[in-house]
Amino acid sequence: MSEFDAVLSRCDAVVDTGTVLRYLSRAELRWKLASGRWQHLDRAIIVAQTGPLTDAQMLRAALLWGGPRAALGGLTAARLDGLSGFAGHKPAATPPVYLILPPGRNARSRLPGIDVAVHYSRMLGPEDVHPAKEPRRTRIARSLLDAAQWMPSATGAMAVLAAGVQQGLVRVEGLVAVAARMGRIRRGEIIAGALADIAGGAQALSELDFTRLVVRCHRLPEPERQVARTDNRGRRRWIDVYWDEQKLMAEIDGAQHMDPSEYWDDMERDNSMTISGYRVLRFPAWLVRQKPAYVAAEIRRGLRLDAAG
Repeated sequence: MSEFDAVLSRCDAVVDTGTVLRYLSRAELRWKLASGRWQHLDRAIIVAQTGPLTDAQMLRAALLWGGPRAALGGLTAARLDGLSGFAGHKPAATPPVYLILPPGRNARSRLPGIDVAVHYSRMLGPEDVHPAKEPRRTRIARSLLDAAQWMPSATGAMAVLAAGVQQGLVRVEGLVAVAARMGRIRRGEIIAGALADIAGGAQALSELDFTRLVVRCHRLPEPERQVARTDNRGRRRWIDVYWDEQKLMAEIDGAQHMDPSEYWDDMERDNSMTISGYRVLRFPAWLVRQKPAYVAAEIRRGLRLDAAG
């Protein structure tokens, strides 16, 4: 294998024009392109093959397009480090490539054939970008926090953080430390609450917090909390918040409910309780924190509907 072949192998056959011209003459490069053996993505990026690009080649091309300080980030970087279960924000066969650029990099032009979602950050040093991994990308804790910021919904933000911890890619303490270093971030309160729920620490939303934020502030009937009820199969089931007379129960889903096995167990319990004559309302913990009035209104509707029976 020649030195140039080794370069192409390391770079998934995606190289910049300057690199090619260290090994080939301009005439040789023009012939490769004109003959269809190679293809131009833009004036500075060459793919030393024909046909559609692989996923790996799209990532390489995006990094070349972004410049020497660019880094893959968010879901793109997290998937490279093992995150599963997230295809991206768009319901498309190929998710966008999430790319972080330093401020001042002009990204108004587009990279033909590749959907690049560009974000800007001054934090692209060794603490945030892994110094050795290829292709160049942010470290996993930073990747997950960025993905949470860029998710289209708060539920998605909570889910991606929970998935990273549950899949063993990062410890919640690592996420908390990086979030603190990043300072003010989008959805900061929701992310902080989600991390507390994942850790199950003192700041996790409890049934007492639910009562304080929703029930007493909005003058709802006082419920029972953490009570056991028997389902239609005779099994004891624990209920977060319960109004006995109206047979209405409310469940508060923390980030741990993103785990598929726990989620099914909760659904099975809810189904059994519904069959037994109870009605179930479910709210994510972040919604209780951020929109307690909405949660209270939904519970009030449930209580009235049940009373109207």
